[in-house]
Amino acid sequence: MDRNISSPQESRSCPRCQGGLLRLEYRTHFTWLNDDMITVPDFPTWVCDTCGYKEEDERAQRWLSILLNPSLGKPVHKENHKPRRRPPASPQNNGAR
Repeated sequence: MDRNISSPQESRSCPRCQGGLLRLEYRTHFTWLNDDMITVPDFPTWVCDTCGYKEEDERAQRWLSILLNPSLGKPVHKENHKPRRRPPASPQNNGAR
């Protein structure tokens, strides 16, 4: 995972306890893809230094959603992508009288 997702120096107040600061840490993320459990090491996660509240980095979560999209990589069916026909050529007036 790109460690430049968010600057580790960035922090914001915790939405749960209001007293702590969320700081960027890299933790293992677990998710399901159909019947398979997927683990992602070093996933950027914001963690409160007071109450332990956690929230995943939004940008990293979007990237992960794209990577784990089950419809990616499926072959394109030819029935869905028929070549377009050219319209019939119109008779041209070439200026002869």
